[in-house]
Formats: sequence, structure tokens, C-alpha cells
Amino acid sequence: MSASSSFKIRQLVQALESRYGKIPWWPGDYDEVMIGAILTQQTRWANVTKALDELRRRDLSTLAAIRVADIRGIEEAIRCTGFYRMKAQRLKNLAVFVEVTCGGIDMMAAMSTPALREGLLSVHGIGEETADSILCYGFSRPCFVIDAYTDRVVRCIGVTEPRNRLKPLFEHVLPKTDEACRQTHAHIVEYAKEFCGKNRCDACILVNSNG
Repeated sequence: MSASSSFKIRQLVQALESRYGKIPWWPGDYDEVMIGAILTQQTRWANVTKALDELRRRDLSTLAAIRVADIRGIEEAIRCTGFYRMKAQRLKNLAVFVEVTCGGIDMMAAMSTPALREGLLSVHGIGEETADSILCYGFSRPCFVIDAYTDRVVRCIGVTEPRNRLKPLFEHVLPKTDEACRQTHAHIVEYAKEFCGKNRCDACILVNSNG
């Protein structure tokens, strides 16, 4: 990784920390974070919140319950998130991994980060962004999440490394804590929603501060 990219990432982290401070982020338990990580694929967080409420109402808010539930009931509960049939099957796949392959959440929590990440990535429907979200927010691992927001923001400040090199780049720059990974990711999401999502490029303090 280049010294120039590391310097730019450090500047980004410092600028966004100064702008937003500490952001409360995803306080759910293991089950809710893992379920939410699937539901949030290709939808807004408001829809995820609505679906999680409906899953609770139907007593389907744990992966143990989802594993044995009729898939049609899951589909109905999460319809508001879009792609609900696909997501219901992905929840089923994840539930089998957690409850059968791993032997439960306690066994998952005892696994090393590399082993747990590899296992999550073996589940059909779970890619790197979803796996890293589960690791960081669910299991408090110092694992940085690279999403579309992050990719867009770092390109705007002149970081040219391919997307598959961004995760190690951030993890090299940040303190080796899950809190640092969560906060920086939260800052980037907030900034991207405020500026990128509204095409406010002329007001972007990151671009302006980087020449």
C-alpha cells in the first residue's frame, strides 16, 4: 500500500471525526445484527428497522427461530426491504450456518476472526461487506467494512488502490479496535448521505481540502 494513500486515509479519518464526533451505531444483539446485515442489502435502513419490528412481532427475531420457521412467514415480514424472497432464503442459509455448522452463537463468538470470516463467506448470499458488518458490529472484531459509500468517498480524495485493497488500507491506518472501525465507517456513511447522495460535490470539504 502506498504512503500517499495511507496519508489520505488518515486525513479522511481525522476530518470526519472532527465533523461528526461519536455516532451511536447499531446497538442490537448478535441475532439482530446478523439479520440486519442481510436485510440492509440494497435498501434503506428505515426499511430494515420496519422489518426487524415485524420479525419481533412474529417471534422471528432470532436465527434459531428463522431456521425452523416457514419461509413464507419470513418473506411476509421482510417484504418492505425489497428482494424479500432472496433475503428470506439468505436468512435461512445464515441460520443453518449459525445453528448447525457452528453449533450456536457462543461457538461462533469463540472462533478466530479469520476463521469466522471464512465461514461467513461460505454462506450463499453473504459477501465481504455483509460478512465484515457481522464481524464488526455483531462480534466486535476490528474489521473494517468497505461499502459503496466508502469506495466513492476514497476515490474522490484520490485513493487509487483497487477495492479489494481498501480494507487492509483502512485497517493499517486505524487503531486495532472494533470501535475505531465502527466509528470511521459510521462517519463515512453519514458524510456520503449528506454530500454524495445529494450530489453536493461543490460543497465537499474532503475534495476541497485535498486540492
